[in-house]
Amino acid sequence: MQTGEIATGNDTMTGDIETLETLSTDYKESMPADLRETKSFDWYLQECYEDAKITRNAHQRVADMFDYYGTAYDETEGVVEYLLASEDPLGEGENTFYGKVIHQSIHEFVNKVKSGARRLGPERRIKLLLGPVGSGKSHFDKQVRKYFEDYTLREEGRMYTFRWTNLCDVIKDQDPSDDTVRSPMNQDPLVLLPLEQRQRVLDDLNERLDAPYTIQNEQALDPESEFYMDRLLAYYDDDLQQVLENHVEIIRFVADENKRQGLETFEPKDKKNQDETELTGDVNYSKIAIYGESDPRAFDYSGAFCNANRGIFSGEELLKLQREFLYDFLHATQEQTIKPKNNPRIDIDQVIVGRTNMPEYKDKKGDEKMEAFNDRTKRIDFPYVLSYEDEASIYEKMLNNADVPDINVEPHTLEMAGLFGVLTRVEEPDTETVDLLSKAKAYNGEIDEGDDIDIKKLRDEAEQKAEIGEGMVGVSPRFIGDEIAEAIMDSKHRSRGFLSPLTVFNFFEENLEHHGSIPEENFEKYYRYLETVREEYKERAIEDVRHALAYDIDEIQRQGEKYMDHVMAYIDDDTIEDELTGREQEPDETFLRSVEEKLDIPEDRKEDFRQEVSNWVSRRAREGEAFNPQDNERLRRALERKLWEDKKHNINFSALVSANEFDDDERSSWIDALMEQGYSEGGAKEVLEFAGAEVAKAEMD
Repeated sequence: MQTGEIATGNDTMTGDIETLETLSTDYKESMPADLRETKSFDWYLQECYEDAKITRNAHQRVADMFDYYGTAYDETEGVVEYLLASEDPLGEGENTFYGKVIHQSIHEFVNKVKSGARRLGPERRIKLLLGPVGSGKSHFDKQVRKYFEDYTLREEGRMYTFRWTNLCDVIKDQDPSDDTVRSPMNQDPLVLLPLEQRQRVLDDLNERLDAPYTIQNEQALDPESEFYMDRLLAYYDDDLQQVLENHVEIIRFVADENKRQGLETFEPKDKKNQDETELTGDVNYSKIAIYGESDPRAFDYSGAFCNANRGIFSGEELLKLQREFLYDFLHATQEQTIKPKNNPRIDIDQVIVGRTNMPEYKDKKGDEKMEAFNDRTKRIDFPYVLSYEDEASIYEKMLNNADVPDINVEPHTLEMAGLFGVLTRVEEPDTETVDLLSKAKAYNGEIDEGDDIDIKKLRDEAEQKAEIGEGMVGVSPRFIGDEIAEAIMDSKHRSRGFLSPLTVFNFFEENLEHHGSIPEENFEKYYRYLETVREEYKERAIEDVRHALAYDIDEIQRQGEKYMDHVMAYIDDDTIEDELTGREQEPDETFLRSVEEKLDIPEDRKEDFRQEVSNWVSRRAREGEAFNPQDNERLRRALERKLWEDKKHNINFSALVSANEFDDDERSSWIDALMEQGYSEGGAKEVLEFAGAEVAKAEMD
């Protein structure tokens, strides 16, 4: 940064500003030092011996790329989280992915790429990302391409190709504009060596290579380069050294999606206009008059497979292509070659990724004529997120990445929106002991030690019940995100400086039937789920209001210590000293149950709960941590509710719902307490009126 002055009227503001010099310096430092340099083939050969990884194939380079940006291992799930997805270091976290199911999918994708790097089979398969709309598969595909670009700019990801030079000196009918010709397929310079000599080099390199794979390269030169090699070898009487020294330059090759260089995205066109030359290339009509139609120099290597060579081919909505058009993928995947019209076959080296939504997949899966194509596909499911807090993080990311108006998002707003989305995606449990809401909470990690919920069993049952897999149907995050955005703008138009769950619920209800991706037969069910979420929010809002009205941290600590003293005496079959008389007495069962009943713990489960909190306290003591009931969610909740029961008779419930008493000291203190929980002043007043009315009604009854 350079310091400069910005003139504003008669005032001068001094601050840090960017200058052309600093911008230019930063750009230059971000580019490889040898980007514009040309090297000799002999230099490249020696460089290979110094760093054999520069000769990696596409699968090997992409596999190493995922590890390069960092990993974290989730021992519980047995899943590797790749930081390019979980933290997005290049984007400073702007494009992160949330949810265990998504990171499981990414883990599976990378495993297939790594298997392909070891030549175990997936290198000859399409990696097909399958999922409902808005599940993140396109986002992930784009992220991979973005990071591949960056990786090839770095020393660890560098690769090289070559260009032919001084061709007119030898080839008399060569067009002067083609005196220098870049390798049209951006091939690795090692393909310039005949197979026998090339293999000797590769054997040497593999002895030096520290990697879980070996370097292999049996590719033939592309037809145009083969033409030049034949002519030049004939001229130099098969002296390969003369050819490579006089007519070949080695250049750095950097993937660039905008230039369609090492990265290519392919989108289906209208079925009537589909042409295989979009994939494989076509005749260059401007060169036919110069070279003739059958000359390999008259071919235009502009097909998608040609552009993606040595990198990543990404097929968007792949299965929307005509069946006949998809046959080109058979050779591209299985044989790793393409066979364009009017040109010899061309060897290719690329990671082929396809994306598709559910309807197209179901259609092609049931087509017997697509058996060969399906057999060459490795499916990776990209389901919707099934943890509502992870889902809420998606919406939070959306808001963080946007120019959101100055508005306070009230507590529970995003979480309840996420809960609605998750309820539409999880399969209804078969067991009577677990309802849909309990299952969604279990998927969110809300399981207490005493809960009789087996998540693995729930997942297994859901996978068997679902047509393809759990989370592959339901409401899209895009719908929910759109409604949150509408609710924000509506709140601003009505001069409300806050966004509450109640406003978002209203927008869900109003627009559910207007969203094209939601089938009509699901409307009634989704309205029912929305009511479930409303009830869940009501309970949370009431809890917040109770907390604001009766919270006393010192009293909770005292009651917690008393509860634990009586629990330990109960477990040890011991007595406890009475606080008032000092006499030894039996544990106070009435007091213990008055706490436990606030969590709806039945009589026959009380010992399990007491043992649970006893174990927790003992564990904390061994770790040198003092007892604090605030650190145990269930115990804290029970004590807060008991404190509420003890104090509620001193509360003026009529003031809770009286909109005309905002200046009342008691009511103001409640609003202040709610604001300490993250509410805005307006949001605190709304939740007092909403949840407060429910509390007052219940207590008055």
